Amino acid sequence: MSRIAGVEPKKAGLFTRLAYFLARKKVGQLPEPLTIYAHNPWVMRAYGAYEMASQRATDVDTRLKVLASIKAGSLVGCPW
Repeated sequence: MSRIAGVEPKKAGLFTRLAYFLARKKVGQLPEPLTIYAHNPWVMRAYGAYEMASQRATDVDTRLKVLASIKAGSLVGCPW
């Protein structure tokens, strides 16, 4: 649980609701960090661009990317 309340889907703008929909489709539920990023649309767009670039990177094997993501998350205590 974060100390900052995220933007609720009912109060979100069109772009944010689209991002929420795509995140739910990909992850299965709405990630809390995305709701926090939604407070600043520029930060949310930059985060989305980073995620898309990371997924499209083909120099590294997909399995290795997933393992690195899990390791980094476990080191910082992030549930995602």
